[in-house]
Amino acid sequence: MPGKTNFPARGLATVLTMQLFTFLLLFTGCTGPKETADAVYFNGKIVTVDSAFTITQAIAIKGEHILALGADREVLKYSGPQTKKVDLEGHTVVPGLIEAHAHPETASLSELEEPLPNPRTVGELLDWIRSEAAGKPAGAWIIHPKLFATRLRELRPPSLAELDSVAPANPVFLDGSFGGSVNSAAMRVSGITEKTEHPGLLRDPESGRHNGKIRFTAFALFKKPEPAPLSTEKFAEALCNMFARYNRVGFTSFASGALLPGETRVYDHLKEQNLLTIRAFLNIQVPFEFQGLALEEIRKEIAGLGPHTGAGDEWVRIGALKTILDGGILTGTAFLSEPWGPKAREIFGVVDPEYRGFARATAEQFASLVQAGAEAGWKMTAHATGGGTVELMLEGYEQANRSVPIPPLRCSIIHGNFFTPETIDRMKALNIIADLQPAWFYKDSDALLYILGPDRVRPFHPYRSLIDGGVRISAGSDHMVILDDKESINPYSPWLGMWTMVTRTTERGTAVFPEEAITREEALRCYTINNAFASFEEQLKGSLEPGKLADLAVLDEDYLTCPAERIKDIQVRLTMVGGRVVYQK
Repeated sequence: MPGKTNFPARGLATVLTMQLFTFLLLFTGCTGPKETADAVYFNGKIVTVDSAFTITQAIAIKGEHILALGADREVLKYSGPQTKKVDLEGHTVVPGLIEAHAHPETASLSELEEPLPNPRTVGELLDWIRSEAAGKPAGAWIIHPKLFATRLRELRPPSLAELDSVAPANPVFLDGSFGGSVNSAAMRVSGITEKTEHPGLLRDPESGRHNGKIRFTAFALFKKPEPAPLSTEKFAEALCNMFARYNRVGFTSFASGALLPGETRVYDHLKEQNLLTIRAFLNIQVPFEFQGLALEEIRKEIAGLGPHTGAGDEWVRIGALKTILDGGILTGTAFLSEPWGPKAREIFGVVDPEYRGFARATAEQFASLVQAGAEAGWKMTAHATGGGTVELMLEGYEQANRSVPIPPLRCSIIHGNFFTPETIDRMKALNIIADLQPAWFYKDSDALLYILGPDRVRPFHPYRSLIDGGVRISAGSDHMVILDDKESINPYSPWLGMWTMVTRTTERGTAVFPEEAITREEALRCYTINNAFASFEEQLKGSLEPGKLADLAVLDEDYLTCPAERIKDIQVRLTMVGGRVVYQK
């Protein structure tokens, strides 16, 4: 049957297993527990995040799974001579957190050679470039792999003259994913002159000369050095270091933002060597060329991608099939519902008053990709950062839904950012998940208020409206570069993310449309059971219930009652994955 996947069927088997498990627990409970726990954690505040959001005192664990939860006196009955008993001393326990969208593959390698800065001002950025130039030979490239100029206090990148002044003999490339900045040396060594015509090389509106601002379409023109090849073992070591940091903030699972089919092999290696301390759901990115093919050709290409969504086990599964449909809000390349407006000229160098950004496919092309993927059992998704792209995606999903059922596949919109009441209704109808990054709200709302104005920012990350409209929010970070949880480009701290969702406060201290705030309970669901649902694993993880995987985190603060300002600074005392402690403070 078109669109049918075998993964939800496995979920049904898990449900039946859990029902039998629960029945046996209830039956044996009449005469006292028949099973002995490997460990009992008691005298705590266990926040289960089950359907009733039950809070209890103790949890018993056997093997990789939860054996029982309840009051201390009941759960301690599962103790035997060899049972490890741990007094939680009143600390709060939550389900293992799930990061919905991250790129640990690039993040883990970003500081292998030297630390990277996260500058807050143009001056700090120029100081770093000046320091790099002083320590490198002439001609050596200075590259920041992820630098968003609109996050600088001045809301602008360094000018060409400023870059040339601090690095006259070194090519500079500041990569902002879908836009960036270069200096004259970078253009010179790449053979780019004033005669070079390319739409991705921007020019000063007055002089007509290259101004050092570039768009992603011109990235390939620059002759940057290729990264040194890395062995599977070294890459795996770097990933393990990154995952240890994820464990430290309470993550027990994550979804990888996008990998090419062959790039999943390192996860097979990690699993075979028993090195994983976190569960992985690996989204697969399709080549852009797929979007220009006829439906039958796309079907053939997708058939060659290998196992579809859900293939794998509790440690490593294949995720959604992903494409990229526009650029980024921080580079003025997101595809908006209406023109970017006059501030785009000042910030991004846009001269066309009708400029809306870049749409990299039509709704019809996306619909063909969705239909072919859904027929083959794939959950479908796409990178979309502007409201125009959200509308494009929904039109594509609706077109595909006429041929193959979309709601059972739990498809999503990655980023999206701008959701109107109309788009929320359309998402609910097709069971489309909003894959959001609260760190973007925290970091970028102030810049967008300046560029777009308050009326156009009103639908930016409308958490309250999405939940009230029946749309699930899947919360993550889009972590890409730098190892630290809060100093990384796109900070991955889930506690900062939850604080942002609860307070609607930005990095600069602005409260932006506070009526769109959600409760602490709702924010926690966005990092636990909602993300488990997004990967078809809500019967395995995402809440603390008998029979589910023993993935949990013990906190140093009571997330539910501590002063709101302290949420973002919560520390994790212990993280457990499958009954195994993977981090302990």
